[in-house]
Amino acid sequence: MTNFDILVIGAGISGAVLAERYASIGKQVLIIEKRDHIAGNCFDYFDENGILTSKYGAHLFHTNDKGVWDYVNQFSDWYTWEHKVIAKVDDHLVPIPVNITTVNTLFNEEISSEEEMQKWLSENRVKYDSPKNGEEAVLNRVGKVLYEKMFKHYTKKQWDKYPSELHASVLERIPVRDNYDDRYFSDIYQALPKGGYTKMFQKILDHPNITVLLNTDYFEVKDQISGYEKLFYTGPIDRFFAFNKNLTEKLEYRSINFVREDIDKEYFQENSVVNYPGEEVDYTRIVEYKHFGNQKSPTTSIVKEFTVDHGEPYYPVPNEKNQAIYAQYKKEADKLVDVHFVGRLANYKYFNMDQAFRNALDLFESLELKILKDNHCAKSI
Repeated sequence: MTNFDILVIGAGISGAVLAERYASIGKQVLIIEKRDHIAGNCFDYFDENGILTSKYGAHLFHTNDKGVWDYVNQFSDWYTWEHKVIAKVDDHLVPIPVNITTVNTLFNEEISSEEEMQKWLSENRVKYDSPKNGEEAVLNRVGKVLYEKMFKHYTKKQWDKYPSELHASVLERIPVRDNYDDRYFSDIYQALPKGGYTKMFQKILDHPNITVLLNTDYFEVKDQISGYEKLFYTGPIDRFFAFNKNLTEKLEYRSINFVREDIDKEYFQENSVVNYPGEEVDYTRIVEYKHFGNQKSPTTSIVKEFTVDHGEPYYPVPNEKNQAIYAQYKKEADKLVDVHFVGRLANYKYFNMDQAFRNALDLFESLELKILKDNHCAKSI
């Protein structure tokens, strides 16, 4: 493993984009992936019912970034999909994000205009000019009752922390609508790839300059690899430094236990995703993948999601303690030459899919621009 210019650890969004970009300018790229498949957490497959199913939870592509949209359209055709989520609250199914229908259903209100909804929110919110944590962020937007019904316990299940224990930015990401719009996202581009994400990743990586090595843990083979110009690492940053106790503590991550069930009926639920924000069940949501793309089959399958502490890391836990730990690892990472940490786990930061694409594209462009500038300066001397 020596005849490569670029070494990429991880075949998810960040790794695949960087591999494709460097291959496109003539670099030989080696991707090392510890799982038995490409596409990272976007990996999908056809289950026993013939339903295209995501192995690691539903991934809905949405963006306002035309550059990212143009990039992904090189590798797949897409169909429009405006994602909608409902939640089971007090035996009612109500839209998420909170909108007029949510409030009318749960509070027996008769709100019918944006002005009336804004008035209701204003009267019920607990005002915080600068929310210090997730609880204050939610109270500032929707007030105490909706906080208790829809956010407090769901957050505890999702993060094993109450909103008061999380950074305000975690809950501020959740929109609140003053109209009837029941779409989960409001971006210009909302779509899913025809044939699935795995098919798209196969096309991204289908280049003679790219070699993919699956079922391989980089840390078990790193001593066998040499001669590369740059290394791009997309895994947990603390694992790269072997959880060095002399450096700092191990970071917290949340994982998900996906429990799949086959159902001998055409449909199980009326929507692709139903959230369960209350304490009556342990799981956070049920996903019925058959709804995506309006797939047809006589039977169906569902996936219940239980968020847990141990297992494959999915989400960094953004609070002050972890940010302080990450800052120490980041300080060490910045000392390394031609080693770049990219993506959600390596940057210990939540990225939406389009943000992950943009982050990788921007990193490539910035590094190559720097090389061009350095070469120009060298010629000028």
